[in-house]
Amino acid sequence: PEPGRCAHFVLRKRRFCRMIPAPGRRFCGEHGHEEEQNDRKRIPCPLDPKHTVYEDQLQKHLKKCNSREKPKPVYFVQDINAGLKDVAEIPEKQVPLSCLSIEELQNLIIKLKKATNGLELHLKEQILSHQALQEALNDPKNGESAFKHLKQQASILGNMERLHLLGPGRCFVEFGAGRGKLSHWVDVALQNVESVQFLLVERATTRFKVDGKHKRRDSIFERLQVDIQHLCLNKVPILEKKKLPVVGIGKHLCGAATDLALRCLVESYTTCCDGENEEPAPKRSRAAETEVAPHRSAGNESTTEDHKPVAGIVIALCCHHKCDWTHYVGREFFKSVGLGPVEFHYFQRMSSWATCGMRETTSKAFTSGDSADQTDDTEEHEQTLSRTESGSDTLQGILSVEERKEIGCLCKRLIDHGRIEYLQQQGYKAALQYYTESAVSLENVLLTAVPSPSLIPEPTI
Repeated sequence: PEPGRCAHFVLRKRRFCRMIPAPGRRFCGEHGHEEEQNDRKRIPCPLDPKHTVYEDQLQKHLKKCNSREKPKPVYFVQDINAGLKDVAEIPEKQVPLSCLSIEELQNLIIKLKKATNGLELHLKEQILSHQALQEALNDPKNGESAFKHLKQQASILGNMERLHLLGPGRCFVEFGAGRGKLSHWVDVALQNVESVQFLLVERATTRFKVDGKHKRRDSIFERLQVDIQHLCLNKVPILEKKKLPVVGIGKHLCGAATDLALRCLVESYTTCCDGENEEPAPKRSRAAETEVAPHRSAGNESTTEDHKPVAGIVIALCCHHKCDWTHYVGREFFKSVGLGPVEFHYFQRMSSWATCGMRETTSKAFTSGDSADQTDDTEEHEQTLSRTESGSDTLQGILSVEERKEIGCLCKRLIDHGRIEYLQQQGYKAALQYYTESAVSLENVLLTAVPSPSLIPEPTI
């Protein structure tokens, strides 16, 4: 062992422990049981067996162990945005795509093309930019990866400005915030605007956060470390106090996280939150929705919707293969076109063909498709694509790469259309558009939604 270091040899790492033992000891506290003169017994911690503790100090350790269950924040409401409650409707485990017969696969493709017939498959391009990022975009010190992220963030801000969502008296809620870069640029764009606050929602602890860069006194940044599935915005103290209109944003929000965020915004936040997850309102036709929407502010609906509305939603979509029928907001749409959980399972797996079919460009271009501008996230995406690719190798004799790519795109648009239908039923004007080039990110579709004119809130200053 190195001088002054623990004498325990770690077999897994093939080196000695690098912890510093107490004066006069050969081993650190973790490996102190190997000390000959130490007759105290060490046992695995019952909260996390990866570390040990002296048996006679167990009770003291349990009170301060980092693995102990921490008190839930006031805005934590179990499964409030989870969605499906009927266990009978949750699909059983399905066989992999590679195990399907040619006939079964062809039947799925026929169902897919029938369901997407008549849908708007050719999305409009809204590739915009914003002045707030021009200096960073022109900085030669930025590498290729950073430049791609900046282009995406600039276009997201440009689309927010196009929808008049960048203004005073708003609370911007960034879902899957990671380092908080998107909120950072929104803050830069609103540097001369009053009464602006940011809520950064991220379930995991995050390193290298950019929160410390926000020194303006008139903007407030707060992190909510909670899974979106359990987030009740109504109970966030700062929203309870100021009641600012909310703008939900995200880049990129993987799979089911998008559905959880949509339900968090348009259901649990715009209705009175009593701690229980209520079922969505019955599906209405668009004509009926048009008739009902203007009367919401007249007192026929919950008054909570009047003073706590959602001003808009702007989310860059990502990783449809990580969607989940349990959380999916477009289940009613799927049923209306004769599809169910079984078809959804296969379509969400087939959606990865839209990107992983491009074998030569995936490893390079898809590095811009991470959820939080972090290397670890990029690697996770690439590993997921590799697993999906290997599962589809057996289909090479049935479908060409281009055919798989086309089918994957159809699956993505079908899943996204279910989200659009859901938002329209909730009284929103929703749309999909390309917000950046595929060379910048293969996941280049942006979902936007703003309330019907009668629901647009007046900014609070």
